[in-house]
Amino acid sequence: MVGLWDGVAMHVGIIGGTGPAGRGLAVRLAAGGSRVTIGSRDADRAAAVVSATLARWPERTLPIDGADNAGAAGADVVVVATPWDSAPATVRSLADVLSGKVVVSMANALVKDGREMLALVPPRGSVAAAVQAAAPAALVSASFHHLPAAEMENLESGLAADVLVCSDHRRATEETMELVHSIEGLRPLDAGSLNQAAAIEAFTAVCITLNIRYRAHSTLALAGL
Repeated sequence: MVGLWDGVAMHVGIIGGTGPAGRGLAVRLAAGGSRVTIGSRDADRAAAVVSATLARWPERTLPIDGADNAGAAGADVVVVATPWDSAPATVRSLADVLSGKVVVSMANALVKDGREMLALVPPRGSVAAAVQAAAPAALVSASFHHLPAAEMENLESGLAADVLVCSDHRRATEETMELVHSIEGLRPLDAGSLNQAAAIEAFTAVCITLNIRYRAHSTLALAGL
């Protein structure tokens, strides 16, 4: 499978993509046919992460490169993979570049308490809503919340999951669902408006807590759809 738009490979930038979630999404999107730029505050850091990531899969040709966050924001579609509390400020600094683009928020506001993860209530109710407020001319969607980073980063894990997508913009919903669909084993589901992001993000705490308790890497699967 390839990225969007009539078989032409989509260029996806991942802002703050050097962490496990960003790396995992990068390799999955690249394996699915998209061209990916991992962004960081430090371009050298991004380049080092890309080199280490590609070295893990020498038998594969994964079109991934590294850049600073501004470079990643220049892609066709942009994913925000920074820590949740820095996402609005990072996006605000790039708002002009992100104007008119689909911007996917994947962060969750969580805190660990013993052997549980607890959901926090961020300003505006969800990280995705705060990202939309920080870049009002962007087309923000929320997605990729319930996927175990370790399973995403391992291309041989046999990952299979349903992935919820929500947005106030039809184009953002459609393009985000197409990105999800490009990743083998993932099924995108339209979960409605961006108002649903609060519940979707918070439910990640339940998913992680279950994985901690059962020492698993479970994923979300919804029957009957």
